[in-house]
Amino acid sequence: MLNTASTPVQPQSDACTFALQKRAEKRAAAEAIGVDADFIDAMVETFYAAIRADDLLAEIFASRVHDWPAHLTRMKAFWRSVLHNSGEFSGNPMLKHLAIPGLELGHFVRWLDLFYATLRQLERHPEATGLVAGRARMIADSLFTAIEMRRSGLAGGRAGRELPHA
Repeated sequence: MLNTASTPVQPQSDACTFALQKRAEKRAAAEAIGVDADFIDAMVETFYAAIRADDLLAEIFASRVHDWPAHLTRMKAFWRSVLHNSGEFSGNPMLKHLAIPGLELGHFVRWLDLFYATLRQLERHPEATGLVAGRARMIADSLFTAIEMRRSGLAGGRAGRELPHA
């Protein structure tokens, strides 16, 4: 096979083809229950509006997010990557959160409470709410556990067990 520059083009490997197929299946399954790009956009916009109005979390975000439209665009790409396996997000949320002093269990509980309230408000399908809520909890657990392990070593390894479920 030749491309327009007359150099050989390698066919996709079986692993690459398999990965692309699985990515497409994950996206199709999410979209079948209403977790499409429009839902993700609405979820991010609604959730961060709640964050910006929250007594506990607003200041944490306000002191770090200086360009809200850019942040929302980035968070939409993040959630499309999480929920559709789109691969469009690059970054290290863990390092960003580890750099925030004073984050405690209560911050993550509030974050999840607002997230779950957003999902209930926008709910299209109970299975969609379960899917997205499960991913959000997994992310919160991972971030909080890493923070606690940095503070307490292995003793922080189960820090996220107290986080609420949807």
